[in-house]
Amino acid sequence: MCRLFAITSKEPLSPMVAIEALDVMREGHDGSGVGLFLRDLGGPFEEMKDAPILSGIFTEEGLKRLDRVMMDLGFMTKYKLTIKVPKAPPPGVPKRDFYLIRAYEYPEEWDSLTETERHRKLLHIRLKLRRMGEKKGDMIVFSFWPDVIMIKEIGDPLQVATHLKLDRKELKARIIMAQGRQNTNYAINLYACHPFFLEGFSTMTNGENTAFVPIKEYLSSRGFEGYTGYQSDSEVFTHILHYTLSNLGLGLEGYKHVITPLGDDDLRAHPNAPLLKALKQSCRQMIIDGPNCVIGSLVDHSLFMVQDRKKLRPGVVGGKPGVFAFSSEICGLDAAIPDRDKTKDFQPMYLDTAIVGADRQEVKICRQTDPLPPLH
Repeated sequence: MCRLFAITSKEPLSPMVAIEALDVMREGHDGSGVGLFLRDLGGPFEEMKDAPILSGIFTEEGLKRLDRVMMDLGFMTKYKLTIKVPKAPPPGVPKRDFYLIRAYEYPEEWDSLTETERHRKLLHIRLKLRRMGEKKGDMIVFSFWPDVIMIKEIGDPLQVATHLKLDRKELKARIIMAQGRQNTNYAINLYACHPFFLEGFSTMTNGENTAFVPIKEYLSSRGFEGYTGYQSDSEVFTHILHYTLSNLGLGLEGYKHVITPLGDDDLRAHPNAPLLKALKQSCRQMIIDGPNCVIGSLVDHSLFMVQDRKKLRPGVVGGKPGVFAFSSEICGLDAAIPDRDKTKDFQPMYLDTAIVGADRQEVKICRQTDPLPPLH
């Protein structure tokens, strides 16, 4: 199993808060890798919320190729954080040249584009850079999006964080998602490391998606450039989230009905039975099989947790007004928010979706048996 931890806070926090929570859950991961997703950034990125930020790992030659590509596209560097590391990494951590976090000014010709058009172009550029890097092995690109930073590496999470000096003042965020990996593949590929991200949506999963192949084939047939990659069977959870909210126009409640639809008896008794019956039929190829615990972040800065029907992966939500966390284990919550009211901790069951909105005031619980909110 892996271990997951996510936190949403009114005040920007260091990613070390999440790393330390993972460390107390170390019995649930083998230290084979760590992934970090930072959103609603603080520090120097606070004043450039609209600037697209590129995150990745580069060799010296890869960095030169990146500069040429971005210059040809008309992107100018607005701010950069280049992490140069000691020549001797900790045991199990690969030797790298640069970890790059760079914010850009949009090209002038992008000024007339709609937000949707900009987002599709950013996606296209990220995937282009990824393909370039895979061909020569000189670039690993995790994200290219406004107000988002992603860092991934092989090795023990705490050792990696210390190696990269992730406690630096430039790296702070109000939303942090972190996964401590347990390697279930024969070879470790950083593109298989959670969290995953697509056009404002991010998820990470503890579990095994045995329905991966039909889901991947269905998404890949949708004709959308972003439904690609799939180095991990869990990446489809992010893409289903994107498909449900962006393509179908449903809310987060709809996402739960897509991945784990109600049984026939519960469906017949539901206030929205006709809609949900049609949704179950039309989206049947995106029904997941577990066990899976999924934690995710939405465009509106909400955090959520869902379980599948098997409910065989742990997950708990707790906190206090201004700061809430989602964790695989209660000890992770204790490490990050020790002064919360522990009697209010909540462990979602398979019908539940636990949500903390951008106001960070409470945990909202939506049950699949509840009426759906009106569609906009």
